Amino acid sequence: MSIERILTISPNTNQPIVERNGIADSEVALLPALATRAFNDFRHTSLQQRQVIVAKALQLLNAQQNALAKELAEQMGRPIAYGAKEITTAVARGLHLLKISHSAFNITPGEAEEGFKRYIKKVPIGPVLIIFAWNVGRLQYPYLILVNSLIPALLAGNSVILKPSPQAPTIVEHIHDLFLEAGLPPKVIQYFHCGSMSRLESIVRSPQIKLVCFTGSVAGGLEIQRAAADRVVSVGLELGGKDPAYVREDVNIKWAAEEIVDGAVFNSGQSCCSIERVYVAESIHDRFIAAVQEVLKGYKLGDPLSESTNVGPVVSKKAAELIRAHVNDALEKGALDATPENHSFKNAPPDGNFVPPTLLTRVTHDMDVMNDETFGPVIPVMKVGDDEEALRLMNDSEFGLTASIWTQDIKAGERLADEVDAGTVFVNRCDFPSPVRVALLGF
Repeated sequence: MSIERILTISPNTNQPIVERNGIADSEVALLPALATRAFNDFRHTSLQQRQVIVAKALQLLNAQQNALAKELAEQMGRPIAYGAKEITTAVARGLHLLKISHSAFNITPGEAEEGFKRYIKKVPIGPVLIIFAWNVGRLQYPYLILVNSLIPALLAGNSVILKPSPQAPTIVEHIHDLFLEAGLPPKVIQYFHCGSMSRLESIVRSPQIKLVCFTGSVAGGLEIQRAAADRVVSVGLELGGKDPAYVREDVNIKWAAEEIVDGAVFNSGQSCCSIERVYVAESIHDRFIAAVQEVLKGYKLGDPLSESTNVGPVVSKKAAELIRAHVNDALEKGALDATPENHSFKNAPPDGNFVPPTLLTRVTHDMDVMNDETFGPVIPVMKVGDDEEALRLMNDSEFGLTASIWTQDIKAGERLADEVDAGTVFVNRCDFPSPVRVALLGF
């Protein structure tokens, strides 16, 4: 069988920039076997030994942040002004995982009883398969996503097989090399490139794989879940979001507008925790829209390699088409395009996947943009009459990743947060990549 050829297409120019060979059929069974062999030795290292290796690797990663930021701009379209920040946040999260690893692996004593000694001891499980951003339209923060699963797996004493997105294939290569330089034994980390779901399914189904971690789209997660369904194996899925924000009437409007635009448009809206729906108290709706328009006038869409750009292209043509389809569906159903005049929004580079930030008003839950994950720089705003209506609409979604409430009444914000069906609810903050965000950590 011919070798699979995987091309990375630049979102800036839609030209090929990286080429890799996909995994061959003969290698599909070999990877888990080598990972098992490496695990059988690595599991006997001490936590302290593993901590030293991880600390050194994080130090090496941090030292390369500027070069890696440029690579992220080229492969993903992330504005270079923000690329290094992902590396520093990923390193900070890794350091937090190091800090808590002592307590994470403590022995838990059981109920005392004469003649018995009971305890729970956490032990490594075996090779871990980490798949991130399988769907290239879902690529967002690859280093941060990877750290969430990779560092806990290694600190626990497991071996790891990494499967990157075809859009950013070099990330796993850098991570592999940095950990080897830091002293990690060979084959404890392996990686493979793959655009074939059938080959990926074969590795997921391998009995030597003891845990599967996937970050990406709902559709991709369901495929991984189905692939693993014919055997008993744990599958961790971190999928999509349709994250709502509720702006109460007591809020500082100018400040809230600045924060919400950032939460919706940063990284061109390509974050599972981006704000994708905004509900605003009717009494301040018009003033809030005017404030958002003022904020958007100061944004610049353009070449991600320019330090002055704060909105780059979305990651693929397919992603751009989906975003435009959501906007067009809303306009056809009665929404109003309230995006202000901005020279850069209408004069983006011609060849890339540039989608200008778009402000929509008069939206309803009959529109795709209020129901399905857009994953782009779109801000749909809907009026609400009171807290009760806001909560009903915020919870009217199959997604439940994050949500945010904006108010000067913190106690009211916390009370409302208890009623929101989301894993993480912020009050006066959104899409915050905290190094110590507990819900995303892999222990």
